[in-house]
Amino acid sequence: MEWLTWMIILIVIALVIVFAILDGDILLMYAERYGLKPDVLQEKVVWITGASSGLGEYLAYELAAVGCKLVLSARNENELERVKKACIANGKVTESSVMVLPLDVTDYSMHAGAVGKVLQVFERIDVLVNNAGRSQRALFADVDLEVDKALFEVNVFGPIALTREVLPHMIANKSGHIVVTSSITGKFGTPICSSYCATKHAMQGYCNSLRAEVHADNIKVTVVNPGPVKSNILRAAATANVGEVLGPDACASLDMVRMPTERCAHLMAVAIANQSSEVWISTHPVLFYAYLAQYCPWLFDSLLIMGSKKRIQGFKDWKAKRE
Repeated sequence: MEWLTWMIILIVIALVIVFAILDGDILLMYAERYGLKPDVLQEKVVWITGASSGLGEYLAYELAAVGCKLVLSARNENELERVKKACIANGKVTESSVMVLPLDVTDYSMHAGAVGKVLQVFERIDVLVNNAGRSQRALFADVDLEVDKALFEVNVFGPIALTREVLPHMIANKSGHIVVTSSITGKFGTPICSSYCATKHAMQGYCNSLRAEVHADNIKVTVVNPGPVKSNILRAAATANVGEVLGPDACASLDMVRMPTERCAHLMAVAIANQSSEVWISTHPVLFYAYLAQYCPWLFDSLLIMGSKKRIQGFKDWKAKRE
């Protein structure tokens, strides 16, 4: 039996090594290698909110490379035009197949008109990617309630309201795909960003319910849970106070190991192509924490509490220097 023992040990070691090099959940990694490629989305009309920077911008590049018809939305029209030009220059799209549609997702009065404009140009909406959102760094006890409300407006109520405007069109066509950029913190809470974590947990609940409701209408719902990604998201992140942002110095002072935005966008495109229900995209140790929180919550909670002291103190020190 000694050979069997050694075989089991070698298999366990091999699994640990394989898991250690993954930057997405196991099913997503399988889909990337053996599943449908993003080019199955060619000619699909994909509407991306928050497309002027970060993950939304790079997802636009991924989809432009396979020839999707794109609708790019955000508040900054000049940045959207920049992204459009890059899509045309480097992708398989033309001027007429990329639509720039300025939109503030928290201005609900704009939603119906925006949907109408997209349908007027492209006649259909195959995929809606609710990517617009905002991060936050603050201690729970310090947060003004108005900050909580503002984060829920942009991260939850805006995407939900826009989805409800698009949904009747998809139901009528018996086809469609709703994609939400959530966060790995939608699976577990972390200190110093309680309001942000709460918004992502809320979106998880909305989407899980919606997925079951629209299944019979042939509409898919995908929740993408990225971990830390290289972007400028912390620059505009909320703090504890209304109207305040972290600013550029936070990116260096409060940063952690982050995956390249291009890689995250590629895996997101894979998830959309394969109509995955939920995916986790992150480097370790955050990906490991997600598995731990999902399958061994008591151990995760213990480790989170043990590791939080240093994180909280580091934030307090940064805050004190800034003040």
